[in-house]
Amino acid sequence: MKIRMKFSKNGPLKFVGHLDIMRYFQKVFRRSSVDIAYSKGYSPHQILSFAAPLGLGVTSDGEYLDAEFHSSESSADMLRIINEQMNEGIELLEFKLLPDKCKNAMSSVAGADYRITFREGYYDETLFLDNVSEFISQESIFIIKKTKKSEKEVDIRPMIYEMDVVDGHIFMKLATGSVNNLKPNLVMEAFCRYLGVEHHKFAFQIHRLETYLDNDGNLMPLGSAGEEIIAPIKEKED
Repeated sequence: MKIRMKFSKNGPLKFVGHLDIMRYFQKVFRRSSVDIAYSKGYSPHQILSFAAPLGLGVTSDGEYLDAEFHSSESSADMLRIINEQMNEGIELLEFKLLPDKCKNAMSSVAGADYRITFREGYYDETLFLDNVSEFISQESIFIIKKTKKSEKEVDIRPMIYEMDVVDGHIFMKLATGSVNNLKPNLVMEAFCRYLGVEHHKFAFQIHRLETYLDNDGNLMPLGSAGEEIIAPIKEKED
């Protein structure tokens, strides 16, 4: 059976990279003695798929991973059992059963929400907050996007779905995933250039609020693809 889990990552764990987070969950599942499925062959491993890994220094309340299990207790019990083995700063928030034909988390991602706050000593944040609406009203926003092999000028405006000031912070909903992927830092770099100020990449604290899938043109949380498990279930044998 396929399970989708939502988790948060905060505090000092924001400096732990994706590969270490994968290893962390593998150890947590072993310590919690849950009935997780392993691949077959000479070197079996847990069958896991993470959605849109975070960059270093980014915190989140909307991370997801998929895993295959042979059996499961109720969602509430599984959250309790697994969270008992978790470290401070990382917590499992959802545990849901997915339909058999559901795409994995990595290939499902289409967007994400972010909250941008300002670290002290870099900018007068009112300069940014007062100009968000003018910045996002531009028809095109060009930026140099660098990859491992090359760099090119890209219009990122179509990948910014929303950008506004909410509760004194900058909120943005961005394209995320394997087809279109826009990082918040790149948006803030473009914003700095628009304002005519130097871009300091460490001036902003980025927090991911939610990660979305595309459901017929509508962005919905990745967890919406699954259902809560009410009673213990066991995988059907062939």
